[in-house]
Amino acid sequence: MAREELADRIRTLLPPGLHPREKRMFGGIAFMQDGNMLVCPLKDGALLVRVGKDGMDAALARPGAEIMEMSGRTMGGFVVVSGDAIEDDEDLAGWISTAHAFVRTLPPK
Repeated sequence: MAREELADRIRTLLPPGLHPREKRMFGGIAFMQDGNMLVCPLKDGALLVRVGKDGMDAALARPGAEIMEMSGRTMGGFVVVSGDAIEDDEDLAGWISTAHAFVRTLPPK
């Protein structure tokens, strides 16, 4: 699935009252709430999800989730979810909700 298709799905699945700003990041569009990243579609159809360091174990236990690495460095608090694991809207909405639950705990930037 292309990034823009995934971004469109995210827009339709956002919980009521959540109106994130869209910002160009990682060659795509990141969805930001109060200046903090929620999710970002990646070029291979995967999804970058912010779960927080305390949420890593639970996130990694879910199907298709892996630790985010960039340039050989692990990015704490972020997971990459494979495109296969978010083909179903319910699964994608679950990841959006997970990200939103964590980002709500952060101060606005």
